[in-house]
Amino acid sequence: MSATGYQATVIVPSEDARHWHEPWWPLLALTFLAGVLRLSTLDLQSFWGDEAFTPVHLLHPSLWATLREIGRTENTPPLWYLLEWADFRVLGDGEVALRLPSALAGIAAVPVAWAIGRELSGRRAAVACAAFVAVNPLFVWYSQEARSYGLFVLTAALAMLSFLRAQREPTRGRMAVFALAGSLALLTHYFAVFLLMPMVLWLLWEPRTRRAALGATATIVLVGAALIALIHAQLAHNRVQWIGEWPLSSRLREIPRNYLAGYYAGGLGNKGEPLVALPVLAGLGLGLWRMRRRPQNLRAALVPLTLAACGILLPIMLVAVGEDFLAPRNLIGAMIPLTALIAVIVVWPGTGRTGIALALVICLAFLAVSLDVNRDVSLQREDWRGLSSALAQGSGNRAITALYGFGSTPLEYYMGFHLLAKSGSVAVTEIDETGDITVHSPPPPPAPGFRLLGRVRAGGLVAYRFVSAVPRRVSEATLAGAGRAMTLGRTVVLVPAPGPARVARR
Repeated sequence: MSATGYQATVIVPSEDARHWHEPWWPLLALTFLAGVLRLSTLDLQSFWGDEAFTPVHLLHPSLWATLREIGRTENTPPLWYLLEWADFRVLGDGEVALRLPSALAGIAAVPVAWAIGRELSGRRAAVACAAFVAVNPLFVWYSQEARSYGLFVLTAALAMLSFLRAQREPTRGRMAVFALAGSLALLTHYFAVFLLMPMVLWLLWEPRTRRAALGATATIVLVGAALIALIHAQLAHNRVQWIGEWPLSSRLREIPRNYLAGYYAGGLGNKGEPLVALPVLAGLGLGLWRMRRRPQNLRAALVPLTLAACGILLPIMLVAVGEDFLAPRNLIGAMIPLTALIAVIVVWPGTGRTGIALALVICLAFLAVSLDVNRDVSLQREDWRGLSSALAQGSGNRAITALYGFGSTPLEYYMGFHLLAKSGSVAVTEIDETGDITVHSPPPPPAPGFRLLGRVRAGGLVAYRFVSAVPRRVSEATLAGAGRAMTLGRTVVLVPAPGPARVARR
């Protein structure tokens, strides 16, 4: 009570109000850095097989035709393809145009990561989490790919952020945002279910959030149920088989390797992994040691640990019951809570300047690997654009053999060729057999009357060119059988499409 008889009231700013008065320049700088890393080299690498498949076989002027193809040829939900279709109708089917949605999603993930870090453990964790997402080579890689993984990173981050906020303040509005973000993640990639399950169970388990979470839970369950028919159609038409042919032990090793050193782990003289792993392990060790001495707010580590563990371990457990969809890239959504966990522990209260220094070293190591990808062609996607440009100098009256999908769709995209029917034949003066550079010696002539003209290379790809003085009719079976020596897999034959010839895309 004051001398005048009135009680003084001290107004303490809320946590959210204090947040808006903090300096924003670190977030702006990190978002700008993320944009430079993703947009400046968006067309540096050529499309690989899955990317080229989208414009060649999936995108049509008709939205209905595109939706029909999603059920026949894809293994992911429709949201990313709808965005890509709209992008295709406005900007066309060039590399930059089709990769732009992924790049923008990757950039937008940085401020969301900032908010996740701050929600968990304050400003230092926010800076560390946003910085790791901005420069991590795996996130940069999939921000430059015309597939759904970049959008999956963003929607997984949005789902995690909305979950944290709904858990802290279980209002109707926050639960509605969580329901929306979770639904978007589920509509982007089926593996979002492994992240959403622990979120939903957590909200239903806690008495203070249980009632408010019922509506959000029902919404997410309904969205998942609506996708069942699409999942059934996709499995019926396009059952994933190549994953099971990839040894499980190799896939398990790729999960941490990809996170530390990118899709083609290595680089920097094969020192990319230890370059990043050492400061990460040092930071985790320091943070865990300080955590034992200052165990306050363990939820900041427990929540991302739970989400990351479920997002990674549940798909691995499904392999044991015969449902094997464990491609390392399908786990990229789980790398968001994993990144948040690393950020929170490395700068845990009590780590002081040492924790900040280790977080900076981790960022610099991530950045060095990401920049090295732009320099080292062995760390990049196969250069089908370069090989197509080299082959474009040859005869127009020819056939090209390639590995089905991974090699054939880029050649269809860059050269305008199409598949020769299995029972067909073609009269040609040139036959080009394409494959991996590991094929060191030229294969024998593919058909009588053809001789080896030479070899062309582009990055890790090679093509042997065989010519004949006069056109000779060769069957598809003969051509595919000869080309199998280069692909060691299902080989298909490409021939020029009817109509005007198209110059290779550059």
